[in-house]
Amino acid sequence: MSNLLEIKNLSKSFNDKVVLKDITFNVPPGSIVGFVGDNGAGKSTTFKTVLGLISKDSGTVKIFGEEDNDKKAGFKEKIGVVFDAMNLPANLTIKQLNNVFKKMFNSWNTEYFYRLVGTFSLPTNKKINKFSRGMSMKLSVAVALSHDAKLLLLDEATGGLDPSSREELLKELDNFVKNNDGGILLSSHIMSDVEKIATHIVILRNGEILLNEKKDKVFKDYGFVELEDDQIGLINKNIIVARRNHGSNCSVLVSEKQKLPPEVEPKSISMEELTVFFTRSEPL
Repeated sequence: MSNLLEIKNLSKSFNDKVVLKDITFNVPPGSIVGFVGDNGAGKSTTFKTVLGLISKDSGTVKIFGEEDNDKKAGFKEKIGVVFDAMNLPANLTIKQLNNVFKKMFNSWNTEYFYRLVGTFSLPTNKKINKFSRGMSMKLSVAVALSHDAKLLLLDEATGGLDPSSREELLKELDNFVKNNDGGILLSSHIMSDVEKIATHIVILRNGEILLNEKKDKVFKDYGFVELEDDQIGLINKNIIVARRNHGSNCSVLVSEKQKLPPEVEPKSISMEELTVFFTRSEPL
């Protein structure tokens, strides 16, 4: 099995609104795929389609190398899911929740669950409906990590967390991937989190993938250049990825800054700058 999750030519529309346009990307073992884009770009629709919560119009979704996994016994044990809104029984305490999941999951790991609860500083006797949003998100991640999952689908899992809590959570996600050869599809608006732990970057805009690349390659080879309009001819058009116009000037993102002519000096990029550039760029 080469990929934990494989999405190929996936499309989805709601009435006349096209939400996903023929998107293709993978989540290999040992990877954290940062799945980023503006609100309404199609990220949540992708998650729901992968989980079978909504039907796709066309394309294929393979999890662990196979389609239609939701009909197979034990499938849900191998996938951990965290959505922006918590979907846990609100009137239970963590202790009660642990007892529920011990019966629900054959692979539930009570010791590991309570270790995460301690790491995240969560109260075990307080009802979940009294938790803050940040506490609820940490609990959801603890649950997702505690039943021997191989693939995590995390939609804004770090939202509402203070910097220290985010650091703890990201460390646990990194350990999950390294220790279990697992994979994570991570949607987040916090670009510093994506830049810190992602191994791959997928940028989505209006239901289309604009970038699907290994993070290390992006930060090694990609670069920005500022040019006058009449200087654009200096650059090999095959390395131009995106462009933004500013009157008589333009900003250009190139995929191989090593191929720029000597007189054109590239600037380094951050994850946030990269995402904003792609989501605001003009068609080439």
